[in-house]
Amino acid sequence: MRRWNGWGDESMEFALNADALAFLAQRVGAGRPVTDASLAQACAQIGASRLPAHPLIDTSAETRLRNALGQSLPDWLRLRYGVIGAAPDGVAYPESAEDVRALLAYAARHGVALIPQGGGTSVAGHLTAPSARPSLAVNMTRMRQLLYLDTESQLATFGAGVLGPDLEAQLRARGCTLGHFPQSFEYSTLGGWIATRSSGQQSLKYGRIEQMFRGGSLETPSGTLHLPTFPASAAGPDLREMVLGSEGRLGILTEATVRVRPVPEYEAFHAVFFPDWPSAETAVRQVAQAGLLLSMLRLSNPMETMTMLALAGHKKMIALLEGYLSLRGCKGGKCMLMIGVSGRKPLARAALREALVLTMPHGGVHVGRFMGEKWKQNRFRNVYLRNAAWQHGYAIDTVETAVDWPRVEIMMRAVEAAAAAALGQYGEQVHAYTHLSHLYAQGASVYTTFVYRLAGDYEADLARWKSLKMAASMAIVEHGGTISHQHGVGGDHAPYLSAEKGELGMSLLRSVFGHVDPQGIMNPGKLAP
Repeated sequence: MRRWNGWGDESMEFALNADALAFLAQRVGAGRPVTDASLAQACAQIGASRLPAHPLIDTSAETRLRNALGQSLPDWLRLRYGVIGAAPDGVAYPESAEDVRALLAYAARHGVALIPQGGGTSVAGHLTAPSARPSLAVNMTRMRQLLYLDTESQLATFGAGVLGPDLEAQLRARGCTLGHFPQSFEYSTLGGWIATRSSGQQSLKYGRIEQMFRGGSLETPSGTLHLPTFPASAAGPDLREMVLGSEGRLGILTEATVRVRPVPEYEAFHAVFFPDWPSAETAVRQVAQAGLLLSMLRLSNPMETMTMLALAGHKKMIALLEGYLSLRGCKGGKCMLMIGVSGRKPLARAALREALVLTMPHGGVHVGRFMGEKWKQNRFRNVYLRNAAWQHGYAIDTVETAVDWPRVEIMMRAVEAAAAAALGQYGEQVHAYTHLSHLYAQGASVYTTFVYRLAGDYEADLARWKSLKMAASMAIVEHGGTISHQHGVGGDHAPYLSAEKGELGMSLLRSVFGHVDPQGIMNPGKLAP
């Protein structure tokens, strides 16, 4: 059963042992556990539905609650403290494009806002319902079939509500893979990936979702937009670009055609340590610019490296590793790089060898596959740390951006410092750490995690989050970063979008939305309010 007020499956736990709790207490102080609201208490806050009856719509309180919010920290605060606020007035589960068109007509007829939903994993406030008008959550997860596979062109067409594991299972049964593995993979959908311009952990080989998305069908309030597949086209602007990142403002994606690959015959993840950040960043930039056939590069800064080792368990093995790295010159400020390879075995191994050669002049110490394989085993489990941290009185949040290489270290330090200053206003410390999750020849993503203590009060914790989010977002804008590399804009990042798009760009977006959706029924207030 999916958790109603946290991440993932109720049967999955990521326990924090005594050493991990001592580490957090040392960094930010002892946590103060919060008593969560019960499901019954939360459901009791769901008011009467304002929707006219419709055979596709469920208006029960629990269904509406479970489709009301995503996974952002403000969403968690509302659920955990039982301060639900606005919720959709109903939830529809369409099973066909005809159902979606019927819901669009219903919404237009009754002035209802539609909120497209996939797996509900948004961390940017995409799913918040408006309070001033009736709203309907449109849950797409019943539209999940593989509709067509063209093995010659390596194209697959799916219902846009297919979840990551179902998509991969259907492809792998036919010897193919999409290769898109965001951390939310188990619970997010193909349509959600497209609508938020998602990036998977192995994007260095497979590409971001915009490289995979080749066409599909979008149901809009003004009609159906068909996006045919072409290997390339010079016939004006690419309309796929309007659908990518549109976050439900244009309509509802019902089918998506994506580029697939054969399942790789070989895959491996290796770890390399560096003595300090400057050495590590220089090495990884050179590897990224070498054009090697790698699937992943992920570089942790010293604080994230220390945190990962502290929370890893296997105390004796980690102590031996620390001792060995110390002898090789990687001590207190060391940084860990994960290198992934995937494909034909000879080519993958050759690419790995070349990458390791490039790291050696910068003090890189290759420690083999053990750390990499552990990361692979836990790459969809690590997010469960949010549940465990909350149980012990800690909040975890993240921000991410991308900049060109000369600004990478400047951005990393600015975001971490901004968060520390924001929480310092409340007499609290923040444990901040950063990694470069996606590497490009031009630059890198900069992904920062914050751990800090809960106040134990909804308003106080919301105020702390707002201060931290604003400070980190302003640091991103002031240092020339994009407001989102992989999580989308939603409501949380919308105030900062104009700094990136400019006045004319924002006006253009609003004009497109208004043309396709003149009544403003599609996910109002998101992306470009």
